[in-house]
Amino acid sequence: MRAERGLVVDHATVHRGALKILPVLAKALRNRKRPVGRSWRMDETYVSVGRQWKYLYRAVERLGQTVDFLRTARRDEAAARRLFERAIELHDVPENVTIDNSGANTAAVCGLIAHSGVSIEPRQSKFLNNLVEQDHRAIKRRTRPMLGFKDFRCVAMLIAGIETMHMIRKAQRGGPEGQVMSAAELFYSLAS
Repeated sequence: MRAERGLVVDHATVHRGALKILPVLAKALRNRKRPVGRSWRMDETYVSVGRQWKYLYRAVERLGQTVDFLRTARRDEAAARRLFERAIELHDVPENVTIDNSGANTAAVCGLIAHSGVSIEPRQSKFLNNLVEQDHRAIKRRTRPMLGFKDFRCVAMLIAGIETMHMIRKAQRGGPEGQVMSAAELFYSLAS
């Protein structure tokens, strides 16, 4: 768009601008997101940061809508529990949560049930979890060409932006009743 107007902009300028606006857009979508279902699938994936693997925990509901996501440096019970607590705070308690055979995820769900007394049915099935595994592909498709990240703080902001656009494409931010909006119109409605 800037080239059409005769402006020459370096990629670093675009990167700095993105780091400023993406957290604002992610927060706006988080506050205006449609409610999700009561059957969640949760899993983690890897992201390269400074030649080390960091983790991106993600939860999607039964129909593929993103519940929440969390970037962490470690793959442990505390990180998985933090994702569950954030997601429950935003969307209320699910009826069941499907996780893979990861010990951290299992311990987080069982610890949450024991500590807070919520009634969640934990299910361990790698085949029922295929929905979240396939949803990782959209995020990986955007991060793979970046050839890894250098700074964990930048990862948090860029992944938030990638996840925000992914949720917009999945129409998780609805427009006014009875009006169909394109992804660009939904994006602009967040920005304004």
